[in-house]
Amino acid sequence: MTLTKWHPTKAGETPAVPVRGTLTLNYFNYFTEIEDAFIRRRAKHLLLSPMDWALIESWKEMNVPLHVALRGIEKAFDSWESKPRKRSIKSLLYCQEEVEAQFAEWRESRVGAADEPIDERENAAQRASKSEGLPFSRAAILEHLQRGRSRLIEVCNEKVSEDDYSDALKRAIALLAELEEDFAAANLPDAQKLELSLSGLERMLSDATRSIAGSEQIASIEREVKQELKPYRKHMEPAVYQQTFDNLLLKRLREQFGVPRLSLFYL
Repeated sequence: MTLTKWHPTKAGETPAVPVRGTLTLNYFNYFTEIEDAFIRRRAKHLLLSPMDWALIESWKEMNVPLHVALRGIEKAFDSWESKPRKRSIKSLLYCQEEVEAQFAEWRESRVGAADEPIDERENAAQRASKSEGLPFSRAAILEHLQRGRSRLIEVCNEKVSEDDYSDALKRAIALLAELEEDFAAANLPDAQKLELSLSGLERMLSDATRSIAGSEQIASIEREVKQELKPYRKHMEPAVYQQTFDNLLLKRLREQFGVPRLSLFYL
């Protein structure tokens, strides 16, 4: 891993705050981030095959941005989970079509953006928020991303020791910066695609908080949540109760670890 100082992207106005040991998205990170996303979504540890590594290599050579590859993986799994099947996903090849479709759409969204003067790009951004159906203005969305990234930087700098959680924070900060820059530069920004990427980041951070939270800490939160839901449990279907319980548990964990909500629903 490459260690470097933190520098905000041109897209944002966030003050430059150094992050201890910030992870730079270099050649090796590209492979490990994709491997981690695939294993995390699959929910079973399965080493990637030589064919999978060759596929990642081809994406790298095609200049597929990391956040676009991750978004394709997230969408492929979301699609698979929406239609439960007997067979599980065993290879990254399952995600190939979606990743390459996302890449094609990403390239199309950036056509002409790099050649426009900055002031014209700002005007285009204002037009896009109206004509392309963005739920909020581009400036509001960028400000939301900057706030989330700034908060993650603060949480990361408050960490005394290095662990899986601090590693996840650094990865999230680097990926958020990439998403922010990409959304700012896109000629036709897509809020739905951004939301898909943000959901993947939130899932990664939630898994990280669960992994380092002590058993006593989780047990204490579970007791609090059970007590809070007790008056409503008899009126809820078992599946709805369990989903609500899990959501509240994660909410408490996020609050205790200081993890901000990144989804656009919290803008």
